[in-house]
Amino acid sequence: MKQICIMGLGYIGLPTSSILAAKGFSVLGVDVNPEVVETINQGKIHITEPDLDLFVKAAVGSGKLRAALAPEPSDVFIIAVPTPFKEGHRADLSYVEAATRAIVPVLRAGNLVILESTSPPRTCTGTIAPILTAAGFTVGRDIFLAHCPERVLPGQIMREVVENDRVIGGVTPECARRARDLYASFTTGQIFLTDATTAEMVKLVENSFRDVNIAFANELSIICESLGLNVWELISLANRHPRVNILRPGPGVGGHCIAVDPWFIVEACPQEARLIKMARLVNDDKPHHVVKKITAAAAKFKRPVIGLLGLSYKQDIDDLRESPAVEIARAVRQADLGELLVCEPYRQSHPEFELRPLAEVLARSDILVLLVPHQPFKAVDRELLKPKIVIDTCGIW
Repeated sequence: MKQICIMGLGYIGLPTSSILAAKGFSVLGVDVNPEVVETINQGKIHITEPDLDLFVKAAVGSGKLRAALAPEPSDVFIIAVPTPFKEGHRADLSYVEAATRAIVPVLRAGNLVILESTSPPRTCTGTIAPILTAAGFTVGRDIFLAHCPERVLPGQIMREVVENDRVIGGVTPECARRARDLYASFTTGQIFLTDATTAEMVKLVENSFRDVNIAFANELSIICESLGLNVWELISLANRHPRVNILRPGPGVGGHCIAVDPWFIVEACPQEARLIKMARLVNDDKPHHVVKKITAAAAKFKRPVIGLLGLSYKQDIDDLRESPAVEIARAVRQADLGELLVCEPYRQSHPEFELRPLAEVLARSDILVLLVPHQPFKAVDRELLKPKIVIDTCGIW
């Protein structure tokens, strides 16, 4: 396993590529976007992640990492492409299918294929394996297929790719063992072997567990508003119980994982996944609740200046995937409640909104809406907030 081909150079594929290159593997990163390929081959990055730029620059400079638009013969193929959902919250596996079909012409007997993309149960056995079988390979004998879901936190990816425990599920036990040998060469966390479908479910269950807990916190925040209670104080006091750990509410749930993965379980078992589905509905509805609060505040003015702080899906990163803050910003703009000012300190620009400096938003806004608890927002002088209507969805003020 000297030559590795990684399909997809996003938030998982590019960090994994650079770390494998740092461990001495020859890595080819494949992406369908020519600009991404050109950027990486210049030793630069197209996403924001601490320390990633240093790893990529070193890997490209050493000749261990290069990018291309198409795969080449390799010993290992890692699929790390997006798995969004489409209409009806059904999983869109078109990227996984396309990546699998793209590697078929360069596959050789003995190759290892690993799916890292978060996927619905039975993606390995029901989607990838049939494509390999149709190409004339026998999975478990000619080609070894396994699933190793990523479990990293944006902002800490370079550390967690190496340190986190890994779950590896093989279509056959030998598939799992071969994948373990690869991950053992660069990870320090423990490695646990299982079957492919169980590994797929492990990642979905991890994020569904968090989604259900966040839904409880978000529902509490709405109940507290109705009762005139401070939800932050309530949660702080309840968490003094040694066996209670309520998470913090917010404007909704975003990101490619928690906001998406539970729907994969609901799609697979719609009659059984009742609690998981309800949690998704609660969290999906929270942005609409925030918009109602903004609308009620705007009704107190003739035409107010509304400042929205934050667009990313979580604090101190630039990732906008499934962000409830973006959904709220779009709804406020569409409602035309007043002049809209948007601040996102971790991005230079946004295709839909003109981004304004924090100082301008603080100075001009009549209504100030905190949507993401970024560090620059936590440091805001509270005196600047006193004359304004403040809607703090994250509890930092």
